[in-house]
Amino acid sequence: MMFYLVLLVQMVFAEEEVISKKMYSVVKIPAGTFTMGCTSEQGDDCNASEKPAHKVTISKDFYLMENEVTQALYQRVMGENPSKFKGANRPVETVIWYDAVKFCNKLSQMEGLDQCYTINGTDVSWSNKSCNGWRLPTEAEWEYAARGGQSYKYSGSDNIDEVAWYYGNSGMETHPVGQKKPNGFGLYDMSGNVYEWVWDWYGGYSSQSGTDLVGLSGGQYRVLRGGGWNGSARYARVSTRDSSRPVYESSILGFRPGRTP
Repeated sequence: MMFYLVLLVQMVFAEEEVISKKMYSVVKIPAGTFTMGCTSEQGDDCNASEKPAHKVTISKDFYLMENEVTQALYQRVMGENPSKFKGANRPVETVIWYDAVKFCNKLSQMEGLDQCYTINGTDVSWSNKSCNGWRLPTEAEWEYAARGGQSYKYSGSDNIDEVAWYYGNSGMETHPVGQKKPNGFGLYDMSGNVYEWVWDWYGGYSSQSGTDLVGLSGGQYRVLRGGGWNGSARYARVSTRDSSRPVYESSILGFRPGRTP
């Protein structure tokens, strides 16, 4: 009897893994070094928070979802859809930061991967840095991926209309993912559509170079990246930084998980 129960559990997890993986694609981001922050192609649009520019090395390859988490995938994993602008292939939004890390752990569990986060209410720790499960990218990983090995103002182009849904073309709503041009790594909507939560607490930049940099160990605000459907082109640049309290929810906020192989 116990054998059959174990077999049944294994079959359920296998089925969940197949279903969830059919609902998203991943891109392998190669390790490398880049200049983070206010680089020359950003022109006069840089804010003080983007300075000074500094060298960062990402020491390991990592996977990032090709698109922002869709409402269909979020519904499959979390059993609900909090979004204002409904549509299965639109990015999920109106998710707080804590929702994003819970999603990462649940998707990891469904797929038989390590859960990267220890979550106790609003106390969240990245307890297993060598985990192979889903997690929010660090701010450095996010910007490295958004730049795509290219030197554009936005993620994949200097022409924002080619790559982003923003105030100038969105009709003031989200749009299905993957409709614009991808960047050099094959990622879509890294500029525009919805802002993306990342792991880091918000803080100032240092001029020192570093490897696998992570932000402050604590704070009041988590970093947001990428701009959204309601913002001007300036906020969709690859180096633009924004932040919000992790309990803030809005129809401009979504996320895109990654994981380390």
